Amino acid sequence: MKILYGIQGTGNGHISRARKMAAHLRARGADVTYLFSGRERERLFDMEIFGDFQHRRGLTMVQQNGAVLYGPTIAQTHALQLIRDVRGLDIDQYDLVISDFEPVTAWAAKLSNKTCIGIGHQYAFSTNIPRTGGNFASELVMKWFAPVDVPIGLHWHHFDTDILPPIIDTHLQRTERRHVLVYLPFEDQARVTSLLNRFHDFKFVQYSPDLNNSEAENVSLRLTNLHGFRDDLRRAEAVICNAGFELVSECLHMGIPTLVKPVKGQMEQLSNAFALRQLGWGSAVDDLTETNVGEWLRSEHSVTAIQYPDVAATLTDWVLEGDWHDKMVMCDLLWECTRNRLAAA
Repeated sequence: MKILYGIQGTGNGHISRARKMAAHLRARGADVTYLFSGRERERLFDMEIFGDFQHRRGLTMVQQNGAVLYGPTIAQTHALQLIRDVRGLDIDQYDLVISDFEPVTAWAAKLSNKTCIGIGHQYAFSTNIPRTGGNFASELVMKWFAPVDVPIGLHWHHFDTDILPPIIDTHLQRTERRHVLVYLPFEDQARVTSLLNRFHDFKFVQYSPDLNNSEAENVSLRLTNLHGFRDDLRRAEAVICNAGFELVSECLHMGIPTLVKPVKGQMEQLSNAFALRQLGWGSAVDDLTETNVGEWLRSEHSVTAIQYPDVAATLTDWVLEGDWHDKMVMCDLLWECTRNRLAAA
C-alpha cells in the first residue's frame, strides 16, 4: 500500500504523534511519503524517522502572548499559494491519504475523490466530547481546515463515543523527580521566566523554540529538542504547560500532576482545559499569576497513571487491513486495554 501522510507542523504534538505512527508503518513495510506544513522547514527538528519528507507552506494560526490573533491569521493565509499547493500535489499515485489535521493533503484528497483518513485530536470534535469556547470561526476551522472521509478522533477518555485513546510513547516512565517542567511556547518567555524566578524553593526547566540553553537563577532555559525534553519530562515532579493535547496525554500516562493555561481564543485548548477539570485529572487557569501558580505549586497532588495502550500499533494494523469504515472493534479493544483511573471515572 502506498500512503501519503500529511502532518500539521504548527505544534510539536502532531509531529510527536506521527513519529509513533511512522515507526509502526516502517516496521510493517508500508510505502509512506510524509508531507509537513504549517511551520518553516528549517524550524522542524528530529525528523529522521520521516526520511525525505515533502514540505508546503500550508496554514497556521498566528498566536502571541498566549492568545490567537485572528486578524494576522487571515492576513498571512496566502490562499493562492495554498490552492496552488493543493492542486499541484500528485495524489493519483497513492492508495490512501492520511491527514493529521494537515490541509494540503486533506484537500488534495477531497478534490481527487481519494480516501482520506484523519488521525488526530481535532477529529474528536466531530463527536460528543466536552467542549467550550467555540464560535462560528472555530467551528468552521474544525470542519473545513482539513476535511477527511474517515475521522479517527483521539482523547483522554472515550466519552461514550467512537474515538481512540491518545497516541503516545508507551515506554515513557517517570524516574527521579528533580524539577517542574514548563512548556508554554505560546506565551512571552521572558514573562514566564520572571514569574518562575519568584518561586525560589522550586527548580524549573523551561522549554521553548525561542530560548537558548542558559541558566536564570532557579530556571534552566532550554531550546526545544526531542530527546532533552523527554528526559526532563521523565524527571518532572510536575508540569506547567499550555492546554495542547499530546504533552498532557503523556503526563496523564505517567501520572504527572499538570497545570494547564489554554491559549485564549483557541477552542481546542479551552475545551481541553474544560475536559481536564470535568474529569478531575488536572488543573487549569485562565492566566498565569504569582497567586494561582504559587497555590498550585504548594498544593498536594494525588495522581494515578492511566497507562494508555500502544494505540499506534493497533491503528497501523487497522489502516493497513483496509476496512476503513469499521472502527468500533478497534475502539472497544483499545479502551478495554486502558487501565487504572479510566476504569474508576
